[in-house]
Amino acid sequence: MKKKYLLFLFPFYLYAQDLNELIELSLNNQLIKSSSYNVESSKKQYESVQGTYLPKVTIGATYSNASQETITTPSSSTVGYANINMTLYDGGAKGHRYNSLKSNIKNSEQNLESLKNSISLQVINYYFNYLSLLSAKDAKQKEIETLNAQEKRLQKFLEAGTTTSDEVDKIISRVQIANVTLHEIELQIQTILHNLEYLTLQNVNISKGSNIKEFLTSDETLRADIKALEYQMDSVLANAKASGSSNYPMVSLDNTYYSYEMDYDNQTWQSGAIDSQNILKISFAWKLFDFGATNKAEQSVYKQYLALKSKYEYEKNKASVDLKLALKSYEIAKLKITSANAGLDAANSTYDTIEVKYQNGLVENVTYLEALSEKYNAISVLKSAKYDLEIKKANIIYHSGKNLWEYIK
Repeated sequence: MKKKYLLFLFPFYLYAQDLNELIELSLNNQLIKSSSYNVESSKKQYESVQGTYLPKVTIGATYSNASQETITTPSSSTVGYANINMTLYDGGAKGHRYNSLKSNIKNSEQNLESLKNSISLQVINYYFNYLSLLSAKDAKQKEIETLNAQEKRLQKFLEAGTTTSDEVDKIISRVQIANVTLHEIELQIQTILHNLEYLTLQNVNISKGSNIKEFLTSDETLRADIKALEYQMDSVLANAKASGSSNYPMVSLDNTYYSYEMDYDNQTWQSGAIDSQNILKISFAWKLFDFGATNKAEQSVYKQYLALKSKYEYEKNKASVDLKLALKSYEIAKLKITSANAGLDAANSTYDTIEVKYQNGLVENVTYLEALSEKYNAISVLKSAKYDLEIKKANIIYHSGKNLWEYIK
């Protein structure tokens, strides 16, 4: 029978995921793919703009048929042409546009990294909160088992007339309260599993054993979301400069080669027709006055840059404060573990003493129940404190601008 039971459980253990696997799955979901497409889109846009500054070559042909032939209009004609056109100088807009698009690419890449880290942090929180809830569930189940055993014991005393019904009712009430708490814990567990399913796109069965590596260093790096804001700011500044480039001269080159095939009915006119023609044009244009439209457009975009710069400085400072708070929270989490260990030792000692007295009728039922509850709560608190420490380590890594998935063991 035991062998069949183990075989039944085997598939669940086979597909259980540790923290590394959960993060790997979550970093391949639709949100990540969407952000990856944005990166590719930014790169293609840059390549497209590059192409607009390269020489453009066009070929074509026309055929015409005239009802009345003249010296300039043959009865029928075919004209083929090849044209090459390019901008020689655009006031510096080209360089600024390139800088803007390069910054856009870096911005989208950093947004992708930021999303990966944000999702990883969510998964880490879910993972260790799940394990913490499991420990709370286990402690509550053990408490219920002990209460049920005491209820059976008291029922025998009640039948023998050596105890009162209110003592049994107190136990039953405690069991009912503990069962409600157990169902609430189970709901929280299921909520976490569903949230992980949203991120991983599949059913989740969590395995224990994963931890976060220690990372306590002053080597602070800007978080990816702050870097993304920095590149967005650079892109807008480059756009502002590009807007002002139309105040400068524009120079372009256009060269077209024509090949003619003229079909005159009048051979006299045929002899004067040309077979080919090449026309070279160099155009120069300089906008001298536009009622300040160009300057105002440049100032408008520059104001956007200043707005982003202010936001960048705010977020950068906030990120630095967040890191300090994360380090402080980590130190407090360590103290909580020390305190929880001491609390468990005290709760165990108190319970052992009271249980002996209770069995011998030296303390009341209420005293025993309180000691029992404190013991199992202390067990749960200690495990939760240890899992909370892992989350605090992850927060330090996140706010230090490092990739969380590189620090899981």
